[in-house]
Amino acid sequence: MSFVRPEASAAMWRWREVLVGVALAVLALWWLAGPRGLLGWIAPVLLVGAGALIMVGLQRGRFRGAGGGLGTVQVDEGQVTYFGPLTGGTIAMRELARLTLDGGQRPAHWHLQQPDHPPLMIPVDADGADALFDAFAALPGLKTEHMLAQMRAAPQTPVVIWERGAPTLADMQPQGRA
Repeated sequence: MSFVRPEASAAMWRWREVLVGVALAVLALWWLAGPRGLLGWIAPVLLVGAGALIMVGLQRGRFRGAGGGLGTVQVDEGQVTYFGPLTGGTIAMRELARLTLDGGQRPAHWHLQQPDHPPLMIPVDADGADALFDAFAALPGLKTEHMLAQMRAAPQTPVVIWERGAPTLADMQPQGRA
């Protein structure tokens, strides 16, 4: 018998890193306010770690959907596998050429494209889709905030989130004179 409503439990699970980070920050502040000693030396380090955990948790919480969608996603050893009721497939992240978010479909879908293979289409609310955050974050040059902003905006047309070989901001900066 649970004393927590399922909706509240799902919200706490979605934002779990943020909640743990806040709890660690409160603990660190309590140690800082207390008597000086070993805990007074550990508290600032714990406070910095809690802040980092809160920042990462906010990004992950924004990425996670409600879940319960069609199909299941597995990410293992740099390989994304989607088992869906009508489609499915596997893509190696090191061979990924383009990542697109298509908000025109209901629900929105991730399109993962690899050369010489049909695109793998994954609903954003598929079970296990939250594991895609780490897989996508490992892509060189991916702008996480851009991806999260596009997810929130729910574009009606496909939007390219990342593309292999696309110029980054560092590539666009003028080089100094030699």
